[in-house]
Amino acid sequence: MFDHLIRNPIGSEQDYRLSILNTLLRTPHRDVAPHIPLFQHVHENDPLFFGHLAAWYFDNGSVHDLKQLFVAFMVTSKFSDEFRDTGLCMLEKMPPYQVERVVRVVKGHRTGKTFVPGIAGSVPRSLRSAIKHYLDGRERDQRAFDSAALHARKSLKTLYASLRIKPGDYAQKVLFDEKPPEHSKLFALKQIAASTDPTEQARLIVENKIPYRVASSVIKNLTPAALVAIVSVMTPQEVINNLASLKKRGAMDNADLRSLIESKLESGKTDKRVSALKTRQAMAAANLDDDMARKVEAVGDHQVKSKGKIKKSTALLIDKSGSMEEAIAVGKQVASLVAPICEADLYVYAFDSMAYEIKAKGAELSHWEKAFHGIKAGGNTSCGVSVEMLRRNKSLVEQIVMVTDQGENANPLFAAAMKSYAETMNLMPSVIIVNVGKFSDAVERSLKGTDIEVDTFTFKGDYYSLPNLIPLLCSGTRMELLMDIMNYELPRRQEKKLVSV
Repeated sequence: MFDHLIRNPIGSEQDYRLSILNTLLRTPHRDVAPHIPLFQHVHENDPLFFGHLAAWYFDNGSVHDLKQLFVAFMVTSKFSDEFRDTGLCMLEKMPPYQVERVVRVVKGHRTGKTFVPGIAGSVPRSLRSAIKHYLDGRERDQRAFDSAALHARKSLKTLYASLRIKPGDYAQKVLFDEKPPEHSKLFALKQIAASTDPTEQARLIVENKIPYRVASSVIKNLTPAALVAIVSVMTPQEVINNLASLKKRGAMDNADLRSLIESKLESGKTDKRVSALKTRQAMAAANLDDDMARKVEAVGDHQVKSKGKIKKSTALLIDKSGSMEEAIAVGKQVASLVAPICEADLYVYAFDSMAYEIKAKGAELSHWEKAFHGIKAGGNTSCGVSVEMLRRNKSLVEQIVMVTDQGENANPLFAAAMKSYAETMNLMPSVIIVNVGKFSDAVERSLKGTDIEVDTFTFKGDYYSLPNLIPLLCSGTRMELLMDIMNYELPRRQEKKLVSV
């Protein structure tokens, strides 16, 4: 996929930087293996940029698998102690299951009958020492260790065993002897499973903060009292993830439970662990009533607003021509992501061979769903017709986002319409094309050799990737975003540096 960059890596100084940025914007969950060669190339040829990019993405990115890949490269870097130190600093903030995945990327792992080679082949002493320090720190806090064991028992055992780290007495009893000490969370879990008293079960759940997924697997009949206990110790993201299950168990029909869920959702508005797009996917899966759906949606809107502000006037153009149902669906999501954070004008059009201006009565997804009512896929395609409408209405925009497969078979064509717009408005907007469906590069090629700055974002069905558009829109262009990344501060560890490779 990236052979042309590796064969001629310095042909263009920014080629590989833009390529890895494109990878971050386009990669869906659990699909990072094909991108390891590009990460390797950028890390080896521009380690300073790679380090800043790793730190920036760790704090601002949305795909955990990419964060793990960055950390794997940083903790095995041969460039400097500072690089490894940055990687280890990020590693310490990860939960055990992610740390275990970093180790898998470093040393290689088996998937079925296939062995996937690691990026280093073996675990450096510095990484093993850091993970031992990581595990020792959790062992010293027994309640924290219990929580980790409840969520990621298998990953913890794998870290100890695969790195030949001798567990302390407490870890040995909990993980390997399966004889958790009294007063531990795992001992309480055994008591919950053995008890038939709902009040006793509820007490043990609250006192030990047993997660919903675990508690629901050991309690045969979840009473309202037990559900109240479980929900009270859930994080906002856990509540959102389990809305469908909670509804199935009657939680939405119980006044106390419903009130508790609503309070969790309210706190989720400012919880950095909550994913904006997960709220929408969970809401759709749970088939909630209108009032609860609005509360869940409000969580996602607040999370989107925390990602940045769009200060440039923006036009969102959505292809509704034949077979473009996916473009309409993606366009609704993009509109609801962009509208709440636009501080300048936002114009939204759907188009085939005509342009249809779309105005929502609010910024939430439900408002855009209603605004798009009646917009159906069909007709020929003029990618330039919406731009022509902007020109005729004297609507000044600095950037255009177009959701399309780049097929166009009717005038005005996009490149010609952009030229006319620039001549009339004395301004040439930058363009971001969101590719959907079986897309081509026809429009992108038509813009080559012009003064139009054009970027692409490829949507492959993963709605969780759409928030990756936000940094691009807030910064304006990929080059501006790259400059922001280079200014991003590297994290530092406080304690003494570990043994180097």
